[in-house]
Amino acid sequence: MTAWSSFDGEQVAALTQGESFFADPGERDCPACGRRRLRAYFTTPANAKRPTLVSYVWCGGCDKFVGTRARHPEGLIFSDPLATLSVTERRELERSLTGFLAHLDSLWDSGALPQTFTTER
Repeated sequence: MTAWSSFDGEQVAALTQGESFFADPGERDCPACGRRRLRAYFTTPANAKRPTLVSYVWCGGCDKFVGTRARHPEGLIFSDPLATLSVTERRELERSLTGFLAHLDSLWDSGALPQTFTTER
């Protein structure tokens, strides 16, 4: 099993540079290892009391990871290949970070990710 570790502060700051994942959702160069294995996945929690966007950004090359919660940008619409899962299935998948990120990697490898983004006008 992979032991995921967090990006450090400088690496997280580097993740915020350049075009957003919404504008350019493909893989990126990782600020930690330099390999083009940096991926992202976004979702909205069903039980959030406010419009919330949860992001997972990880590198399959060096096993660094960061997750964040932020205000869901108004009008942002995106595809979510996990949207068809029941609450129970989703909870089971997210129970293990290693298993969850491995599942997301398999979705990238099959072409179900990266997500597509549009803005409602």
